[in-house]
Amino acid sequence: MPVPYPTEYRVGEVRISPNLVLSPMEGVTDLTFRRLVRSIGGVGLTVTEFVPSAGLSRGDRKVQEMVQFDPDERPVAVQIFGRDPTVMAEGARMAQDLGATLVDINMGCPSKKVCAHSGGSALMKEPDLVRDIVRATVAAVDIPVTVKMRSGFDQDSRNAPEIAWIAQEEGAGAVAIHWRTREDKYSGERAVDRIAEAKRRLQIPVLANGDIVDIASAEKMFVDTGCDGILVGRGAIQNPWLLLQISQWQRGEAPTHVDARERRRVMRDYAAGMTRQMRTLEGALGRFKMLSNQFTRSLPAGKAFRSRVLHSESLDRALEEVDIYFERLGRHEAGSEAVFEDYVASTHVRKGKAA
Repeated sequence: MPVPYPTEYRVGEVRISPNLVLSPMEGVTDLTFRRLVRSIGGVGLTVTEFVPSAGLSRGDRKVQEMVQFDPDERPVAVQIFGRDPTVMAEGARMAQDLGATLVDINMGCPSKKVCAHSGGSALMKEPDLVRDIVRATVAAVDIPVTVKMRSGFDQDSRNAPEIAWIAQEEGAGAVAIHWRTREDKYSGERAVDRIAEAKRRLQIPVLANGDIVDIASAEKMFVDTGCDGILVGRGAIQNPWLLLQISQWQRGEAPTHVDARERRRVMRDYAAGMTRQMRTLEGALGRFKMLSNQFTRSLPAGKAFRSRVLHSESLDRALEEVDIYFERLGRHEAGSEAVFEDYVASTHVRKGKAA
């Protein structure tokens, strides 16, 4: 049976269905990773890595490369950050000119570099500036504007419902709230009360974010907050099929089972995409190692595999390790319980020699 929770939402005239968003992540949600997740399915909206509005407004080539998207990548949001309302408005105009479906304002990034310039989650300390930024950005474009934020800057100022209300009153079409504060960074104790409060107060869609790593945590977020949709971040790095599996659950279907052959295919496809995207093979290898480090967290002998990939000096060598590991994982899935014993043992030897 289909679930008794929302399965779509609208931002102005834009329909997001399913109501599952690939959350923007620095150094992750580039064009290649978004293509990967879209090719698997289940995602209703993709969002670029966050980009500085100043760089976008002045036509910085590197920044514009970060907001590249495919002609058929619809709907897609470009996320911008900054603190100057005029510059944010110009960055939004540039995003619109590049073909974005939506513009998203970043008020959630916890990084010191961004917050030091009063962008990202530091904006939550300045409600009046939030008002000016949202007002200027909405006035500058014809496409809908959304806002992504944390529950507050720290535990003493968990003011997401107030900031979300300001965003709504200034014309934002939806807000997304991560239950963590900026002070929490990537830890903290789950507290979704501010998301639930914002949902009760606002008329525009309220999306929820934070530690959605499987179907159970997705359902719990819908139940605990009453949200209109969810954003999936790090869970999609560890499991690029997660959005598909959640969407299947929403429709009352059995979630896709992912076997070793499919995992190997996706890793090789990602490597091929990064090779085309990055200027150097070293850059492609670095991104591939990042994905590999997350991708096998819950798999048998995943630690040994990650060690082998991280010690690989070329992308070709890393892909050889992919073939070796997933061939063994296939045999393990078929019932060969001892298939990883010599693999793990030889990994220790290899590390010893490298040292």
